[in-house]
Amino acid sequence: FTKIIEYLDEYPKVFIVGADNVGSKQMQQIRISLRGKGELLMGKNTMMRKAIRGHLENNPQLEKLLPYIKGNIGFVFTKQDLNEVRDVIVSNRVGAPAKAGAI
Repeated sequence: FTKIIEYLDEYPKVFIVGADNVGSKQMQQIRISLRGKGELLMGKNTMMRKAIRGHLENNPQLEKLLPYIKGNIGFVFTKQDLNEVRDVIVSNRVGAPAKAGAI
């Protein structure tokens, strides 16, 4: 809870990334490739919403994020150029076979 507030204060830019069917090994690779460029934060959606709502008085622009906090998502906080960080995230995207019951 305190970590998301810390990141909201520290980093001016944020990505919302989907994390459906992402394994722990792949998540680890993404975190390693983002080192020095940004921070990946995953958490409970209700906790994230609560933290953002509590932080709205400091930064009212954050309200735009609230409708997107649905499903299995995470935040990538960064101070760098968004295109650079996006390229790092996209380069770690891996096709995976469908799991039983997923379709």
